[in-house]
Formats: sequence, C-alpha cells, structure tokens
Amino acid sequence: MLRRDFLTVRSGLPEDDAQKAATVLADRALELPELADARTVAAYVSVGSEPGTRALLDALHARGTRVLLPVLLADNDLDWGAYDGRGSLVRVQHRGKIELLEPSGPRLGADAVLEADAVLLPGLAVDTRGMRLGRGGGSYDRVLTRLERSAADPALVVLLYDSEVVAHLPEEAHDRPVHAVVTPSGARRFR
Repeated sequence: MLRRDFLTVRSGLPEDDAQKAATVLADRALELPELADARTVAAYVSVGSEPGTRALLDALHARGTRVLLPVLLADNDLDWGAYDGRGSLVRVQHRGKIELLEPSGPRLGADAVLEADAVLLPGLAVDTRGMRLGRGGGSYDRVLTRLERSAADPALVVLLYDSEVVAHLPEEAHDRPVHAVVTPSGARRFR
C-alpha cells in the first residue's frame, strides 16, 4: 500500500516539472564527491515517473566515468553492461514486467557491480536513517547482498523527489541503508 501511495504521487507530477527536476538532480548528484571522484558508477535508466537519470548518465559518461547499467534477468537478478551514450541503449520488454532501456553491448556478469565506486539505487522513498523503500522486485536487494558478501563498500546513493524523504519507513531484515539521497533541493548523507 505504501509503494502504491508513493507511485500515485509520482504519477501526478507534471511532465515539465519532472524534466526540470531531472536536470537539477543531475547537477546536485554531480556535486557529490562520491560521484565526482568515482571511476566506475553502477546506475540505472529511469522509467516512467521515476526521477530522471538520463542527464546524469550522459554527464558521467562525458566526464570519462565508466557507467554500468543493469540488465534484468528472468529471475529478477541483474547482469550489467557498459553505457556508451544514448545510442547504446535498447528497449527490452520483459515478459509480464515493465519495458526497460538496457545497454546493448556485451554482458559483464552479475559481479561487475563489485567494481563500482558508487551505486545509484532506484527507490520510492528513503527515511531519515537512510532506509530505502524499493519497488519490491528484490533486484537491488540482491545487488546489496552481493556487495556485502564481497566486502565491497561503494557509496550507495538514491535519487528522489523532495516529498519522498520521510521520517520513517518500515524495514525488513534484508534491508540496508543508503549512504546518501539526492533530491532537487540538495543532498543528505546518512553515515
């Protein structure tokens, strides 16, 4: 029910406001030292009413940052591929799921995310402790478990609209806090 409520508010955001927010989010995110100094960033291509990531992906790529994007597997785990600009993306309709833009190049394997200095996680909300509410598919919970098991410690960052930073979210045993949230009004760290 909580996820549905956040999605309803997002879907009501005017297109023009969403585009403006995406530009501001890219600027704010690029100011984060965790992203500014990263050699490799694992990110995602926003879909629907999610806070836009394309301007940020393009800016990171133009800086020479290696950007990894997810490829959704049949079991909801993620493989990864390199982002080489907008022309390197293909639309993929996953059976019974959403249509996504994914990298068209070679697959690098599920462990490619372990090379990332920063990981941008999609989310619906984050609370004042840094606990993130995801979409519920478990793909990024697997990514976070993979990172934890390997002792990798990239910066975990979520991009949201201002109204999606809330006082408290319910959490489950597998949930892990993020290190920072970036909204159009600025960044906030949780460490």
